[in-house]
Amino acid sequence: MDKMKMHSPDLSQDNIAKIRALFPDCVTEAADEQGNIRLAIDFDQLRQTLSDHIVEGPQERYRLDWPGKREALLTANAPIAKTLRPCREESVDFDTTQNLFIEGDNLDALKLLQESYLGKVKLIYIDPPYNTGKDFIYRDKFSSLKAQYENLTEQRDAEGGLLVANPETKGRYHSDWLTMIYSRLKVARNLLAEDGLIFISIDDVEQAALKQLCAEIFGEKNFIAQLTWEKGRKNDAKFFSLGHEYMLVYARNQLILRERGEIWREEKPGAKEIWDEFVRLRSIHGDNFSLMEKELGAWFAELPKSHPSKKWSRYKRIDKNGPWRDDNISWPGGDGPRYDVIHPVTKQPCAVPERGWIYSSHETMMEKIKSGIVEFRADHTDPPQRKTHIRPIPEELDDDADIFEEVDDEQGDTELATQVRPSVIYKQSQVAVKYLRSLMGGKVFNNPKDHEELAKLIVYATPRNPDAIIMDFFAGSGSTAEAVLTANATAGTNHKFVVVQLPEDLDQAASATTGAAKKTVQNAIKLLDKVGRPHLLSEVTKERIRRAGMEALKGNVSEGWNRDVGFRVLKVDSSNMSEVYYSPDEVSQDELFGQVDSVKSDRTGEDLLFQVLIDWGVELTLPINRETLHGKTVYSVDGNALIACFDTGVTDELVKEIAARAPLRAVFRDTSFARDADRINAEQLFRQLSPVTELKAI
Repeated sequence: MDKMKMHSPDLSQDNIAKIRALFPDCVTEAADEQGNIRLAIDFDQLRQTLSDHIVEGPQERYRLDWPGKREALLTANAPIAKTLRPCREESVDFDTTQNLFIEGDNLDALKLLQESYLGKVKLIYIDPPYNTGKDFIYRDKFSSLKAQYENLTEQRDAEGGLLVANPETKGRYHSDWLTMIYSRLKVARNLLAEDGLIFISIDDVEQAALKQLCAEIFGEKNFIAQLTWEKGRKNDAKFFSLGHEYMLVYARNQLILRERGEIWREEKPGAKEIWDEFVRLRSIHGDNFSLMEKELGAWFAELPKSHPSKKWSRYKRIDKNGPWRDDNISWPGGDGPRYDVIHPVTKQPCAVPERGWIYSSHETMMEKIKSGIVEFRADHTDPPQRKTHIRPIPEELDDDADIFEEVDDEQGDTELATQVRPSVIYKQSQVAVKYLRSLMGGKVFNNPKDHEELAKLIVYATPRNPDAIIMDFFAGSGSTAEAVLTANATAGTNHKFVVVQLPEDLDQAASATTGAAKKTVQNAIKLLDKVGRPHLLSEVTKERIRRAGMEALKGNVSEGWNRDVGFRVLKVDSSNMSEVYYSPDEVSQDELFGQVDSVKSDRTGEDLLFQVLIDWGVELTLPINRETLHGKTVYSVDGNALIACFDTGVTDELVKEIAARAPLRAVFRDTSFARDADRINAEQLFRQLSPVTELKAI
């Protein structure tokens, strides 16, 4: 029996809980005066998190530590003077697509996305470079030089002499890798929605450290699972065949997922074929459900006994939500609630199941009847029937009844058409290799991830988010982007991808590698020569996504998909603003005549527009309209969400026309106005014609 506290609340622990919600890495375990372990604030870490310089003062505590951790945190928090520049010629459907391809360093990209995508990303999947030193594409042996490591860990004095008899050396193979991934995960966490998830592929070398790192960044309570992906046996191994990888799964806030009743299930073999037949019949018969049921029954009858859909032939009824079967409407185990449910025709109470109703309250029952989950029979002498659809709809995911529970019926069918995914995935790695080789016309990547398996995971983990933002900031071969397209095409979702890839120089990579790795690089270069693209890894990734988009449109695709296979290319670059804009006090008198304009001379109006979108925190895939008004180029973003003009010689007539549209935001260039009086006059016009507009100048 639990004891009453008999004391006032421990406010310090409440405050620690609040800090933990904001900065989970700043809360650790510490012993109190009695030696009891309890939560405590890591003040050194908190000071570093809130500081713009390196803070000294390590203390003994339970945590993952390594040389370079403080620098990594400082790097994560440090601002950058960079921007994203649009590249129309490398994009696909630039004006209409909702997908993003960002070329550049992923840490820079993550920082630039902080305002526009803060708390908006549902799922992040990354396959970071493993700490092996063998991959030709990435510099993935992130190991410090031995002397540097020994200096950082104080194993050598200032003159380089050893300070300990048996210096630690193995750690140097982990420190730089952890520094690299730590800063990126710290920034990426901010992009996750409250119900967001992150999936990280990793191998044995860094799995243990990465799990500790994720517990620190996302919180130990937000650990969902550690999946094992078995990709095939290696008979050349000396001891055991290490043919597997791991996938760590963390939530931004697992409590939110539970409070929202989120349940993950996937279809069993044969269920998708039934759904596809339903979609085909609906395209022919519209809402004539009785005719569709008749033809679906005939379809079931014609299937051979070995067909996986045969066992789901009980899903022969159809309504607007698809094929369904009658399910148990009584309380599991008996002694369930009993209340009157009035039949709409006879106006008499329906018969109550012997074990009571499955729904705990009359109000819940009425909601289910209204939503179509519960349907009355011919009269009140039988209880209503509860529907279980082959693809559950949100109303079926309730707290009173788990529709995925295995139940017996008169046919002895003890399974439903959905199941929980196991924590082990069995899929040969060569399947993805062969597919990509076929798609690209040669082997241009060594170890691509299987896009079909990733697509299944995306569908599985987003049951209530049909239009989620999916991110991958280690895009590599582009498997995540194709996985999003595949998921959309098969499940009828409209997920959007945001992927980031560094433009690695493949000519340099070819010179630095040998054997099979060199051959792969050479194949990639040949491919880029055929399509007329520069010899960059990011160009191979873009070409894969272009081809994957065309592949996704082939055959029968779900009618719910908007068929968006495009992507808007943005490139990380230095700021559009000249040095005088950021540090005017550092410009000498004789340089002023060359610094009249605060914008770099090689930047376009569209370049400036995207930097404005970033600064204002506007999503970077919103539709952009370009028009000419009074001889000036004017950009409109998402209708009237933002209107911008960066030309010089802006007139009162143009300002009046823009203000008359009452945009939420409007922006001009400083040099758009010939005199200060013209700028002041523009402000007055907006106050008169559109006082709600937020007006700014660059």
